Amino acid sequence: MSNLETRPAEQVCAAGEQSAGIELLTPRDVPLGGPRAMNVRRTIPQRARSLVGAWCFSDHYGPDDVSSSDGMQVPPHPHTGLQTVSWLFEGEILHRDSVGSLQTVRPGELNLMTAGVGISHSEESPARGRPALLHGVQLWTALPGSALGVDPHFEHHGDLPVARHDGAVVRVFIGRLAVGGQVLDSPATTYTPLVGAQIDLEPGAAVRLDVDPAHEHALLVDTGDVTFEESGVPPASLGYTAPGRPSLVVRASAGAPARAVLIGGLPFAEDVIMWWNFMGRTHEDIVRARDDWMALVAELDPPTASGRHPETGSGRRAGATVYADGAADRRFGQVRGYPSGPLRAPALPDLRLKPRARPGRS
Repeated sequence: MSNLETRPAEQVCAAGEQSAGIELLTPRDVPLGGPRAMNVRRTIPQRARSLVGAWCFSDHYGPDDVSSSDGMQVPPHPHTGLQTVSWLFEGEILHRDSVGSLQTVRPGELNLMTAGVGISHSEESPARGRPALLHGVQLWTALPGSALGVDPHFEHHGDLPVARHDGAVVRVFIGRLAVGGQVLDSPATTYTPLVGAQIDLEPGAAVRLDVDPAHEHALLVDTGDVTFEESGVPPASLGYTAPGRPSLVVRASAGAPARAVLIGGLPFAEDVIMWWNFMGRTHEDIVRARDDWMALVAELDPPTASGRHPETGSGRRAGATVYADGAADRRFGQVRGYPSGPLRAPALPDLRLKPRARPGRS
């Protein structure tokens, strides 16, 4: 969840210059859900590079001991124009959303939510019986303009393709990847050419991944001493490589096992605007989405002198706004066709993500 300021300073983020080597992106610490919430390590978006293919957001967290805390508690919040990918190394997360989904995700399983015209959801550590550690990544992909109007939907995939080769285990959760002559093809729905995979390496092992040379790729290192195309990538950092390589080699040092996540895709050819959890193409897209959400919250949880909901007594908050036990979360995904007419607020400053320049483009 991004900055909730209604008028943040606008940042125009290019995708970065292309180079023959590996570009290293270092993470920044971000509190998820507020200053006292769990911290995540975010590598994209940032000013140096905002997208890898359609991948536009990468949060890496844990391992966190949640045995004596609330763990992950991300309250109901909306999304438009993107997909969310929940992928765990350890632990459990319970997903709820406005299209009626209720699904726990565990290591080796994929939760994939497509926002389209509008969806809302919450993610939380189960209240009881959960494992002691929570550890994983949360990723977003930008939907292309042709898919911005799709109906919101949710997918869970518990049986994903996996290859074991030369001391490596490769599990593909999005898209297609070839390992040792075996093609791994995920059943997950995508709207642009993408790949996402977890790579586990024994000490000293190396794996060659056959990839689409038209794609750009990045490797997020979770644990271990890892080299990506002979360049070291420290834990929690992201190593980026430009299009043009038909294969990629990931290697672990002899001293310890390693784990990493590969993301990649065809360079994204559209500019997008991101504010909070909304993604669109214009400021008007963002303002309409924000106003729809705020209107639903106000309708379902009107303010009172005590600041608590008159029926439920709820004092919980979504962003800076009181909500009624997820009622706005359940309703937001039913909104279709954002209202036309003049904006109810001036043009909204934003975090604008720009694709890298492609040959022949000005």
